[in-house]
Amino acid sequence: MHTLTLVRHLLVLLLLPLCVGWGVAQAAADTATGSGPPVTLRWMQRDIVTLRATLGGASPESRVERARERLLAMPPSAMNLPLQTLPFTLEQQSGVQFEFGDRLLFSLVADDLDPEARDRSLALQVAAVSTRLEEARIAWHQTRDPALWWVGLAKAALGSAVAALLFWGLSRGHRWLVVWLEARRQQLAQRLTRVHWRELLDRFASRVVQLVYWLLLALLVFLWVEWVLGAFVLTQPIALRWQHWLVERMGWVLEGMAAGIPGLLTLVIVLVITRAAVDLLRYFFDAVQAGRVQWPFLHPETTVATRRIVVTLVWVLGVGVAYPYLPGAGTEAFRGLSVLVGLMITLGASGIVTQAMSGLLLIYARALRKGDYVQVGTVEGVVTEVAPLATKVLNLRNEEITIPNAVLIASPIHNFSRLSESKGTLVSTQVTIGYDAPWRQVHQLLTEAALATPHFRTEPAPRVFQRALSDFYVEYEVIVSMDRPIERITALSALHANIQDAFNRAGVQIMSPHYLSDPAQPVIVPPERWSPAGSSPAEAG
Repeated sequence: MHTLTLVRHLLVLLLLPLCVGWGVAQAAADTATGSGPPVTLRWMQRDIVTLRATLGGASPESRVERARERLLAMPPSAMNLPLQTLPFTLEQQSGVQFEFGDRLLFSLVADDLDPEARDRSLALQVAAVSTRLEEARIAWHQTRDPALWWVGLAKAALGSAVAALLFWGLSRGHRWLVVWLEARRQQLAQRLTRVHWRELLDRFASRVVQLVYWLLLALLVFLWVEWVLGAFVLTQPIALRWQHWLVERMGWVLEGMAAGIPGLLTLVIVLVITRAAVDLLRYFFDAVQAGRVQWPFLHPETTVATRRIVVTLVWVLGVGVAYPYLPGAGTEAFRGLSVLVGLMITLGASGIVTQAMSGLLLIYARALRKGDYVQVGTVEGVVTEVAPLATKVLNLRNEEITIPNAVLIASPIHNFSRLSESKGTLVSTQVTIGYDAPWRQVHQLLTEAALATPHFRTEPAPRVFQRALSDFYVEYEVIVSMDRPIERITALSALHANIQDAFNRAGVQIMSPHYLSDPAQPVIVPPERWSPAGSSPAEAG
């Protein structure tokens, strides 16, 4: 153990000098090659020179800081001394020193030049730096001239007054135009019962006016700040940078708009062609629905759903073709949005897809349609809407019941209206009569009661069947046909009333004899008792 510890210490002692020497050599190499980040010297808010090399052990940041301190500490008398550029050599680096008289400002070497610039001539760079220094020195003198300060204040005040006047006029004009558009839209809404395209256009124009107002207001503030900054010598470079930024942004916007014009034209052409195809398909399906065009496997009651599916597919195809030509379609933002929308549809549309597929199966099976009188489970009424996700039924109590299509497709559907136009809807009711009543008489009474009911057809004639010969009675069923299934409940009520009247008139009791012996009197209602007290039979009917 002690031996291993001793060997480890010896290895550390041997490798430590090597590591330190390598670090020193790397630092020296970095110093020689000037690998520090570039730093720009700014004086009087003007960029003078950008330094990149390490000179005499000083990094570019240190060199710029020293130069800035020398310029700030420069006495006013030295500002009138001539600018001199003197060549020098230090650590095998040749360069030029900039001096006001005999006061050193900073040095510039070849390694300070931009390595990516096409022309790396040190003489040209020295001339450019000298020009910028002279301009900054002139600005330094101008900042100490009170007359120029008063002129700047006057220009700033004048610009502020003009900006305030333009702001007032812009606000008044914006407010008047928005109020006028809203008043016009309200007049159209009060005069017209339906929404007109001019009303929507006025609403859209009102929002466009507000957007343009805020853009003009932002531009006005920007120009005012630029004017105020440009009124003073010290802040003129800032105003110039603001102006360049605005010009670059406007150029970028105009360039993007110009580059997007071909794509927008292609987009418009594709959408116009798609719209024309959709209009043609709608015309065709309307003709099929009206019966003017016969097409195999396409029934009038399924044309609405088929039209929606085909039109949706055509629009999806058109949007898919036009999407690559949409400005910004290839950006990461659009791709991320597409992924997000796809994820939301995948996670949340499973139930919707189930209901939609059930709705399609319901429509193409032609189980029901709008206006049919149906019975689904305990729900009975008129179909008011067959939607992709649910079906609505209005019952006799004026209650609208919404049934999901997945539930509807899994339940037996009794459609009383499907064959009503051709054969009529068959309606039946049952009655049990004792064996002491002649069955021929029962048949005749049930037929007369059915023919006396105005809701039923005379052709085909009512039919009576004996459904069962039970222990104590015979089960009779009368089947009739009617044209309006929606009146099924009313018709059955009237039929039941006529059956009671017919049997009471004939003295045949409607009684299932679950008893031990017959009663002393027949269980019937004689005609003189059909009417309430104080009224005639005709008035009671």
